[in-house]
Amino acid sequence: MPEGWCWVRVRDIAMVKGGKRLPKGASFSEEITTHAYIRVTDMKNHSVNISNLRYISDEIFSAIKNYTIAKDDLYVTIAGTIGVVGEIPDKLDGMNLTENAVKITNIAINKSFLCIILQTDFVQQQFQNKTHQVAMPKLALERILSTFIPICPYVQQLQIVDRFQICDNFLSTIDTEKEELQKIVSLSKYKILDLAIRGKLVPQDPNDEPASVILERIRTEKEELIKQGKIKRDKKESVIFKGDDNSYYEKVGNNVNCIDEKISFELPEGWAFIRLNTAWELISGRDLSPSEYNNKNDGIPYITGASNFKNGHISLVRWTPVPQVITRRGDLLLTCKGTIGEIAHNNFGEAHIARQIMAIRNIYSLNVDFLALCIEYSMTKIKQAAKGLIPGISREDILNLVIPIPPTKEQENICNKLKATFSAIEHIEKSLN
Repeated sequence: MPEGWCWVRVRDIAMVKGGKRLPKGASFSEEITTHAYIRVTDMKNHSVNISNLRYISDEIFSAIKNYTIAKDDLYVTIAGTIGVVGEIPDKLDGMNLTENAVKITNIAINKSFLCIILQTDFVQQQFQNKTHQVAMPKLALERILSTFIPICPYVQQLQIVDRFQICDNFLSTIDTEKEELQKIVSLSKYKILDLAIRGKLVPQDPNDEPASVILERIRTEKEELIKQGKIKRDKKESVIFKGDDNSYYEKVGNNVNCIDEKISFELPEGWAFIRLNTAWELISGRDLSPSEYNNKNDGIPYITGASNFKNGHISLVRWTPVPQVITRRGDLLLTCKGTIGEIAHNNFGEAHIARQIMAIRNIYSLNVDFLALCIEYSMTKIKQAAKGLIPGISREDILNLVIPIPPTKEQENICNKLKATFSAIEHIEKSLN
């Protein structure tokens, strides 16, 4: 301990008093009143975030008026999130305090100095050690009062507070600039993806085989498969084309409709629009019962949901000896329920997928990497289509996506360019973490 410093317990320099929950049956006011009720969720950045405060009526205030907190007090959260400490803004002087926090009042040392000390690892570890290990951890008032803290002469307290404020402001500036840079990086990734999907990322080569030839080859392959009885003719097969009036039309059976509202940009020469179901097969998953899977590497992998997806890769943690719905190497996997929109390539082989997963199968040798880019580009639209208490998207939401198809060589060039560009961006993102 430096010269002039000493150890005390919190009870030696302050008092600790609890907050109060709303009376049974009471609720917050729908209008702003003169009585704010400060909740743990409002306690941010060692102060109080006033952007989403809740308020109580005069009647409810009268019932809990003895449980207020003043601008000269500090708060400490004691339930759920333990040990968050902060000061009260002047405008919230005398407002009500939640039962999930306490106030440290009648403080005999510099309030801001005490706030700093209570944030230190030394004190926070004491709070954690003193927390009741119950279903919902709670820090008792007596345990806060008995917490050891170091204090120094008053003038030195002021000097520490001033120096801390300078450092804190500097760090806040860094955090703000970091957040702004992260937004710029995110916007840059989307803009680059947008250029790629529109055919503006790499130059077009007039010698490349146009997408129309690719699609005609797919139709020929389908006809052969139909003749062999391997697939049935799709009576609702879609053909999208550009009319003489420069509008986009879709022919389904004998019906032709203008679909300009579904087309948000013009395509370069040699490109074409198609529905996803024109060239890809969609396999929906099915859940297994707990008795049908294990974590002992017995059988083939069982992919259950978004928890298996990480940065475009699949982690394998469960297996099943009784697979029913199988994805295979080369499929594109997409989460479709709960957490929607996680994408990963199946580069590991056969696996069973749960109903939270869809497998998009590339049956006509198109570029699956380019398809992944198209789905990522359409992700906002995909998520907006989600329905239900646990959000989910249907097969039709994916099969009916309108996507652009470039010439084969250009698909490859776009994917290679994006891979290199996104690799550089990811390096920047990692440096910001």
